Amino acid sequence: MKVLFAHDHTFYKYKENYYSTGGLSNEMLQRYLIQFDELKIVSRQNELNEKIDDKLTKASGENISFVKIENFKKIKKIYLRNKELKKIESEVVNSDYVIARIPSSIGEAAIKYARVHNKPYLIELVACTWDSLWNHSIVGKIVAPFSYFKLKKIVNDAPYCVYVTSKFLQKRYPNQKKSINCSNVNLKNLPLLKRDITVVKKKIIIGTTAAVNVKYKGQKFIIEALGELKKKGIHNIEYQLVGNGEQTYLKKIAKKNNVEDQVVFLGGLKHQDVLNWLDTLAIYIQPSLQEGLPRALIEAMSRGIPCLGTDRAGIPELISSSALIKVNSETSHSFADSIYKLINNVDLQSQYSQENYNESKNYYHEKIENRRQEFFKEFIKNS
Repeated sequence: MKVLFAHDHTFYKYKENYYSTGGLSNEMLQRYLIQFDELKIVSRQNELNEKIDDKLTKASGENISFVKIENFKKIKKIYLRNKELKKIESEVVNSDYVIARIPSSIGEAAIKYARVHNKPYLIELVACTWDSLWNHSIVGKIVAPFSYFKLKKIVNDAPYCVYVTSKFLQKRYPNQKKSINCSNVNLKNLPLLKRDITVVKKKIIIGTTAAVNVKYKGQKFIIEALGELKKKGIHNIEYQLVGNGEQTYLKKIAKKNNVEDQVVFLGGLKHQDVLNWLDTLAIYIQPSLQEGLPRALIEAMSRGIPCLGTDRAGIPELISSSALIKVNSETSHSFADSIYKLINNVDLQSQYSQENYNESKNYYHEKIENRRQEFFKEFIKNS
């Protein structure tokens, strides 16, 4: 049985192998080969001429193949649109099943052709297109309503839908047929809860894992919060950011708030290095304006780290309501208050640490994967 996986994810090709930034590593892709014999991936690609970055993870492997789709959404490549769509259609026709991860232009095209050619298809809904576009730009706000209603119809009509959230995406994009919730997080061998929680420290390290060139990831709120705290005489907090991308925008925010020496960009890290880094943090913060169910937050919770986050998307499903920050004109100020309160309250740190650790147990790899595989079996059987 051949399954086609369609998504806008960018894989990196070096010589004969393909690599990922981590979200679609070979380990992750193995979930599709438990029920299917062959996996073909239609996605974007970048070809590398130099030695592979050690921060990338290998995606290619036995029974996995890749098809390059140009980014036909870019203005300078719009002329390739029809050619690339025909390529996607051809791959759909030559597959037995289709799994489309959305929102994504490639995924939506694969769904369209699966319906045209009567191919069994399943969708994975991993994010909210409304939040993504609305918090992107002025143009994004214009496009957001159209994209929202389009995605809502796609999800409603899908015969099978896997949600990464337990409530948020289901409420915003309901599916009327068969659905299940399965996070894409991959927690294995949960460590014992050992947190050295103290109030007085020469340097308190807080952190966020997210691309640093995507404004809706919200790191600017924390940098502005540091500025507020510094004005109050609190300048022993260092904000470390893990993630790839152009740093200019956030560096300007840091300079404007006079906290350049307190904001440290660590770039992209390998997964094990991220876990080691998490263990150095006093607080992990997810300040996003748009998310599905943030894997980075769940991993931080699994280390027993006290966490703060915005009240957006799937974040409220994970952490205590008292650890949530409302997104409004006072967001940065609210983060400043919450950070100050948390670093000076050992009991609250202990409470969040234990709550987060316990909640993360619901995201064990085995528990989620068993549920996912049963859903795949049902999808195959009934198709």
